[in-house]
Amino acid sequence: MGVGWTQVALAGIWGGLVAVERKAFLQAMFSRPLVAATLMGGLLDDVQAGLFVGLLLELFHLGGANLGASLPDHDTLSATSVSAAAAGMSNAWWLSQGGVGGLPSSEPFFWSTAVLLFIGLGRVGRWVDRRLERYAARLAKKALLLAEAGELTRAMRQNLWGVWPHFVVFGAITSACALVGWGLGPWVARLPEPVLRGLDWAYPAMAAVCAAIAARGSHAKRASFYALLGAGAVCLAVLLVVLLAVLKERP
Repeated sequence: MGVGWTQVALAGIWGGLVAVERKAFLQAMFSRPLVAATLMGGLLDDVQAGLFVGLLLELFHLGGANLGASLPDHDTLSATSVSAAAAGMSNAWWLSQGGVGGLPSSEPFFWSTAVLLFIGLGRVGRWVDRRLERYAARLAKKALLLAEAGELTRAMRQNLWGVWPHFVVFGAITSACALVGWGLGPWVARLPEPVLRGLDWAYPAMAAVCAAIAARGSHAKRASFYALLGAGAVCLAVLLVVLLAVLKERP
């Protein structure tokens, strides 16, 4: 089975574009996890994976805010990387089965695996963002000096050079995650049935926890209580459903 290099490239381009949109261009909310992940899924022929990954990560990062010198986790990189990996797994598994039946079959165990593997890239993105800001700050100083000297064209070029590293670095990370997804897809789908079932139910459990985090971050009255209650109820429901399924399969 070959790797879908076109999809890997598309993942990198979209990952780089929304990283730039988040910091320097347009800022029309395309970089929000729900939007960025859903559109990533659309580009990679797996809208379902993008949508469900985006929903989870939107809740997870909902309380993050860029205030002054405080930088939150890079929610955009987290969303694009996880959705690209999940879509890559679906596509790889679909092709390994002969590529029949229309579009790839998107399964919750792919989403859960991608989340567990790559959600931590939000902190990696924050670290990269800090380093790139130092580089951009140096270019901004040069651009200001050039503008004061009347060299406006060169000043504009300096500002544009500050944008390219974001596109290249974050795009490369997203492409790498898509490539890992393509490599892992067939292996994940062949895991033992109990493991796959556990990964399937891990998704709603993680979504409940993320919803609780979002509620906790709202600072509403009794937010912690309602967050704990909601997360506990969903996790308990998942546990009961799994136990009932196990009991039914017993002779």
